[in-house]
Amino acid sequence: MKTKTLREILLIYLRPVKWWVVGLALLLLLEIGLQLLNPQIIRYFLDTAQAVAGGEVAEGAIAEGAIAGGELLATPVVLWQAAGLFLLIALGTQFVRLVGTFVSEQVAWRTTNQLRGDVALHCLQLDYSFHQQHKPGELIERVDGDINQLANFFSQLIVRMSGNFLLVLGIVISLWWVHPLIGGIITLVAGGGLLVLRYFNRIIVPQWAKTREADSTLFGYLEEWLTGRAIIQTSRAKPYVLWRLYPLLRERWLTVRRAMVTNTAILALPTMISSGAYITAYLAGGWLVGEEQLSVGELYLVIYYIGVMINPLWEIQRQVSDLQRAAASLERVVSLLRLESEVVAEGEGVLPEGALGVRFEGVDFYYGDDPRPALKGVDWSLPAGKVVGIVGRTGSGKSTLTKLLLRFYDPQTGRVLVGEEDVREVSLADLRTRIGMVTQSVELLRASVRDNLTLWAEGISDERLTAVVGEMGLGGWLADLPNGLGTRLAGEQTLSAGEAQLLALARVFLTEPGLVILDEASSRLDPATEARLERALGRLLAGRTGIIIAHRLSTLDRVDYIGVMEGGELVEFGPRAELVARPDSLFGELLLAMREGEMG
Repeated sequence: MKTKTLREILLIYLRPVKWWVVGLALLLLLEIGLQLLNPQIIRYFLDTAQAVAGGEVAEGAIAEGAIAGGELLATPVVLWQAAGLFLLIALGTQFVRLVGTFVSEQVAWRTTNQLRGDVALHCLQLDYSFHQQHKPGELIERVDGDINQLANFFSQLIVRMSGNFLLVLGIVISLWWVHPLIGGIITLVAGGGLLVLRYFNRIIVPQWAKTREADSTLFGYLEEWLTGRAIIQTSRAKPYVLWRLYPLLRERWLTVRRAMVTNTAILALPTMISSGAYITAYLAGGWLVGEEQLSVGELYLVIYYIGVMINPLWEIQRQVSDLQRAAASLERVVSLLRLESEVVAEGEGVLPEGALGVRFEGVDFYYGDDPRPALKGVDWSLPAGKVVGIVGRTGSGKSTLTKLLLRFYDPQTGRVLVGEEDVREVSLADLRTRIGMVTQSVELLRASVRDNLTLWAEGISDERLTAVVGEMGLGGWLADLPNGLGTRLAGEQTLSAGEAQLLALARVFLTEPGLVILDEASSRLDPATEARLERALGRLLAGRTGIIIAHRLSTLDRVDYIGVMEGGELVEFGPRAELVARPDSLFGELLLAMREGEMG
């Protein structure tokens, strides 16, 4: 997604709910009209009552009322009608407001849920380097926290802020109609206050943006610490965590305090405006009534309109504060949507069916700005249907090979080919479907066994799932579950490490890949569980190309080829049997050292 402006955001996410927005606008205009109409009825009521008291109302307009204290209360029919109409309009205003609230919430959740989904998908599509630079907690704050700030923006902010401005404008026009002097003075008071409000807005928007950044940083570190809580507790690192936490909390508090201090000045503006308007009304209105240029009903109308104007002014102030937060959040969301993956799908090719060969041609690769090469001049090829074992010290570049195969990164020089196709010419969807990968860390979802296996892919029957689970050695485990494939897993706690790895193998098996990558898949398993995993691997790798990355050389008995990595270079590559037989082979030396260590 290349959304870059507020206008594009509004067009994209408000277009599907445009009729809801139109309905909200019409309800708002109706509410404004009713609020402006009701005070006119009160003015008419007061002026008519004053006329009755002065004997200016014709006898035909008098209706006999109740007897109180032995005296007949004479009340003009028009007063009863005015009172009834006032009550009816007041109830109608509340009903319109209730319906408007419902419509605005519909707009809010429909738009922000769609935006939340698009931003989450965008993050998932960004390359590996992006996720290395941004912690999950920070992304959660952006996807959920920032977009929650936009809910009011989409639902009511634009329409209601416009409506409140229209209401204030309607009141000012009505006051001009009552008397130009009062209308002119109150216009100056309200206009001056809004100009001051606009000035403060320019100051506070960047401050709210800083508070959102502080929140993201804090939540990013909290997520990291909570994820590693076992290590923190066992290594007695809690004092260090608290030592890092306090500065983050203090920074967040300072940024919020700076924003709130500025916001406090804004909070006082509506009170100052309304106070100035009331003073004007009392002084000028009293003088005009004395000069008989203003009736009592009209004076009440002025006072009433000023009271009505206070609420939209407060609303405007609050909405401006919300707008400030929304603007900061929107800028962060848009900046996230502007990010593009460094890995760009250059072609729409597809990989051939069956086992896939692999070839690296003069590959050099650097991570970011690191001047040290992660891979340097790597050349090797693996025939389709064969299995290679890649060994080497930590940091030698083994896992980097797999990241290039899956196009989490692209090499700076050279080519990576799968099935005789340059991976840059193959669509990412097809590439990552035809290459299956299992790592030592298995992600189990809080969902059913069925969904954990298929990842919600359609078209896979329960019979097929049951057969694959059995082939991977989990048939007995599945049979013992209370609801079979429908049993809900509660994360990693539901399965042992070995069972989780076997489930991951079944998940890959179901995609029918042509190339299978195992990155330290058995490193955390005991020998008995590892043997069980080896049997499952035999079924998974049958008829497929395989790449096994391992520290434990005992897991490489089944491979056809061996590659030895050192300092980002492939220092040795060849058939396993040949390397074992050669006395000067690096792999032979590693194998001999491992066996001597086991005997010792």
